[in-house]
Amino acid sequence: MSDTSPAPRRFRSSGRYSALRLLREALTGHRGWTPAWRKAEPRKQYQVVIVGGGGHGLATAYYLANHFGITDVAVLEKGPIGLGNVGRNTTIIRSTYYTPENIRFYDFSLKLWEGLEKELNFNAMVSQRGVVYTYHTDGQRDVMTGRANDMRLAGADCIELDRAALKTLIPPISLDNHRFPIMGAFMQPRGGTVRHDAVAWGYARGASEAGVDIIEHCEVTGLRQAGGRVTGVETTRGFIGAGTVCLAVAGHSSHLAAMAGIRLPIESHALQAFVSESIKPFLDVVLMFGAGHFYISQSDKGGMVFGGSTDAHNTYAQRGTQWIAQEVASEGVALLPELANLRILRQWGGIMDMTMDGTPIIGRLPLDGLVMNGGWCYGGFKAIPAGGYTTAHLIARGESHPLTTHMDVDRFAEGRTFDEPGIGPFPWMH
Repeated sequence: MSDTSPAPRRFRSSGRYSALRLLREALTGHRGWTPAWRKAEPRKQYQVVIVGGGGHGLATAYYLANHFGITDVAVLEKGPIGLGNVGRNTTIIRSTYYTPENIRFYDFSLKLWEGLEKELNFNAMVSQRGVVYTYHTDGQRDVMTGRANDMRLAGADCIELDRAALKTLIPPISLDNHRFPIMGAFMQPRGGTVRHDAVAWGYARGASEAGVDIIEHCEVTGLRQAGGRVTGVETTRGFIGAGTVCLAVAGHSSHLAAMAGIRLPIESHALQAFVSESIKPFLDVVLMFGAGHFYISQSDKGGMVFGGSTDAHNTYAQRGTQWIAQEVASEGVALLPELANLRILRQWGGIMDMTMDGTPIIGRLPLDGLVMNGGWCYGGFKAIPAGGYTTAHLIARGESHPLTTHMDVDRFAEGRTFDEPGIGPFPWMH
């Protein structure tokens, strides 16, 4: 099916953001601001349709339009932009992985984060405050030493902190608690946090300015195919034809792939996050607890943002269980005892698409014209720039980017899995 109507004119937002622009708007009653992206109506046909208006979907659209010259693109989101996983996480960025292939991929993402605000002309609040991992046994020290050496060999940064340096960096940390005494720590200074919803807004603005249609409140209900090839998507706003369909729907990847008769090696689990009441500056870094699964940072508003393990059972519910909340609280207090005095203001959950080997999937699916970006486990937010860029490369060039050749879905059938944590095919443990 073809659409004879002309493509919409390139949308112009309210112009470049700058201190001078802010001053001018303040003096004129802020009447010059316009929406950051155009609320597009769906056309009948696009060269590329991206299902999912989260971080990876919007980043893919942005790089397709601005780096690969493909602007005949639609991004379909079943609700408003920013309410999916991209706005339901703990905002951490890092490249502290185990396998060389994944270290290189995530460090490429970290490099893109470092230049993202300049490229998008948008304040994403990128804060490279450092990510610290505590270790509590000789075995953990040896594992982290090996991990640090692998990172250095792959070009990523990592330094060791002894107890004195750790206490100087994080004064409230409890080094000598009886259950989990801390022997030392490793740190990636370039790691940190990014404002999660600003990432979605910035990519949406940049993609829309380049001519991409961002279509909100448009849920995909089916994938139409003919002759062994995808031809478009059925939606709540009618059929939309496409030369290529990209699935970037995180925890709902299996659900969307099933519409094409494809079963993915993915399970969906809920991951909870929490934020406390605001307090004065307390923690200057992102802190990871080596004796359990706990991570914490302090937001720019002063709240302590933290989380832990996924719920072990499969679910699509954006909430969690009480036992995970209790486990996270106990680990947090063991690491930073003063947290016991804080009240929790909010708790929420995101849906994690957990692969069988802890490594994501960026590649073609067994239906011509259908590609996917998913299976991110814990790494989805921090991978947004690299995930979007390499998925755009796959769509535009017809072949995997060199950094993602190991992320194809065929690896599971062919026995080429990349077991990132080294624990076997147990998605809930990744």
